[in-house]
Amino acid sequence: MSAYPDNGGWVVDGIKPWCSLAGQISHALVTAWVDDSTRRLFAVSLSETQVLDVPWVSRGLTEIVSAPVRFEQVRAYPIGEDGWYLRRPGFWWGAIGVAACWYGGAAGVAQRLRPRGGRDPDQIALLHLGGADAALYAAGCSLREAAAIVDDGSARDRDEVTARRVRAIVRAVCDDVLGRVARATGPAPLTFEEEHARRVADLSVYICQDHAERDLAALGAALA
Repeated sequence: MSAYPDNGGWVVDGIKPWCSLAGQISHALVTAWVDDSTRRLFAVSLSETQVLDVPWVSRGLTEIVSAPVRFEQVRAYPIGEDGWYLRRPGFWWGAIGVAACWYGGAAGVAQRLRPRGGRDPDQIALLHLGGADAALYAAGCSLREAAAIVDDGSARDRDEVTARRVRAIVRAVCDDVLGRVARATGPAPLTFEEEHARRVADLSVYICQDHAERDLAALGAALA
C-alpha cells in the first residue's frame, strides 16, 4: 500500500494485508510506502474502506480474523516523520510483548502435563513435565531480564538485539512445549478437550508471527 500527497494532505491507496478485526473498528494506524524504500505511519478512518471477503480457514485464532483491506484514495493523517514508526522508542518493546503472549500460551498448553485423577504418572510423563517446566522457566527469565533492560533506559541501542533474542528463545520454548505435550498425552486431549485443543491451535498460529530462521539471521546481522 502506498501514500502520497493530495490537496495539501495525504491519501493512502492499495491493499493492506493482515488487518486484524478490521470489520469491527472505526479507525486504525497503518503503515504505507512513501517511496521505494521508506514507510510512514498514518491514521485513517475505515469508513471508506473495503474489508475483502477472503476465507479465514484457520483452526487457531478463529475469532481474530485478519483480512486484507482495500484503500482507494482514503484521507490519511501522518504520524511522525518518514520511517519514524520503525525507529521510535518502544517499537521493539512491542515485539517483546508479543513474545510474552506466546509464553503465556505455552504455559497454558503445558498445564495439560499436570497429573490428574487416576493412575500415577509414569517416568516418561514426569520427564515431559520437568522438561516443559525448565523450558518455561528459561523463557520467563529471558522476559524478566528484557523488562529490566527496557526499564533501565540507559541503553536504547540494545532494544533490537534484546527483542530478537527473547523472541528466538520463547519461540523455541513454544515449539518444545507443543511437541512435549503432544507426545506425552497423545491424541485424546486434541480431539475431546475443547479448551486444550483451542489453546494448541491458537498458539500454533500465533507463533508464526515469528519469522523463524529469518529472524535468527537478522539477529546475527545485528550482532555482526
